[in-house]
Amino acid sequence: MTTPQPGPDTTTQHVPASPPRRRGGRRWVDVLAAALLSAVLASVGTYAAVQGLDDEDPAATSAPSAAPQDTGDDGAAEGTPVSLSKDQDWAAVADAVTPGVVSIDVVGRQGQGSGSGVVWDTDGHVVTNAHVVGTAEQVQVVLSDGRRYPASVVGQDPSSDLAVLALENAPADLEPVAVGDDGALAVGDPVMAIGNPLGLSGTVTTGIVSALDRPVTTRATGTTPGGDPVATEVVTNAIQTSAAINPGNSGGALVNAAGELVGINSSIAALPAAGTSQAGSIGIGFAIPAAKVQVITDQLITDGTAEHAFLGVGLRDGAAETDGAALTGAEVRQVEPGSPAAEAGIQDGDLVVAIDGEQVRSAIALVGQVRERASGEQVELEVVRDGERVQVTVTLATRPDGG
Repeated sequence: MTTPQPGPDTTTQHVPASPPRRRGGRRWVDVLAAALLSAVLASVGTYAAVQGLDDEDPAATSAPSAAPQDTGDDGAAEGTPVSLSKDQDWAAVADAVTPGVVSIDVVGRQGQGSGSGVVWDTDGHVVTNAHVVGTAEQVQVVLSDGRRYPASVVGQDPSSDLAVLALENAPADLEPVAVGDDGALAVGDPVMAIGNPLGLSGTVTTGIVSALDRPVTTRATGTTPGGDPVATEVVTNAIQTSAAINPGNSGGALVNAAGELVGINSSIAALPAAGTSQAGSIGIGFAIPAAKVQVITDQLITDGTAEHAFLGVGLRDGAAETDGAALTGAEVRQVEPGSPAAEAGIQDGDLVVAIDGEQVRSAIALVGQVRERASGEQVELEVVRDGERVQVTVTLATRPDGG
């Protein structure tokens, strides 16, 4: 496996055509202090850290779009949710969801590694993290009952840290996990993580949603459509959970109390330890929201690649005063000519403090928010300009080079 280093995108970015579901009215919590915590990609042999944008590095905002999974005519994901009861039966949830979570073993030029995955449809597609498969030369998927199948990588998108595998000679009795609405999550909701931590397949842990829209920075290594290795900085507007997540959980399922997939587990926070690049759970884990997973996955299954949206600005953390109060946000350092930001009238020095009514308190937070959205999606930015609040409507575009 690879050893990713964290850091936000410093160039314009992009999002796919189908917009992910929004989490209206919810506030993300401020980014974790890099000096205290690091985010470890939750697969065996990978590492990354949480950090804010470097004041000296311009960062362009972009949002990867996710793709819906194989669905029926009504667009609903395959799988049957668990019925809710007043007294939550986590044993029933585990029993229903575990068959849809797999272990993934990989062999590559850098050695062996393992992670987790989620059965996406009955055609044999499995969703996992891009950093799990990385530059793997051999991939095997182990079902919850022990059956092992060779698999190929249908497509991977390192910028969102998502990948899709296809089982060879997939069995007819695959049990996909039903996809839920991560937009309906609230802080404090109970959740369950299922995966293959430290090679212990079928491990389930429970906790709560600790925070929503948490901007988390990692680095994932994958390959280009041409097969060349590529290391990409990933900024995720993540679901933070207290459910124990450890190395090997990457790519596994985070489900709600109904047994519906609300996120793909991807990284954990860890206190720095001298001489080690691995860490265990300290009760701070992060998952890629299901809406984003859906958009990216659909594109990977259909085209093998995913498009992304971009705003077209360079950013740094900033502050401004308005209405007698000091506000922090994402300060625009440069506007790319011809970009959506330029066409909407965004100016150098503008401080972005909200997007679609959701607060933005840092540059990395805006990066994460834009990456949730799709190209062609219209967003409302609130900026502070010359001490006054200004509303700016921007239509995100697709990055021409598809990068």
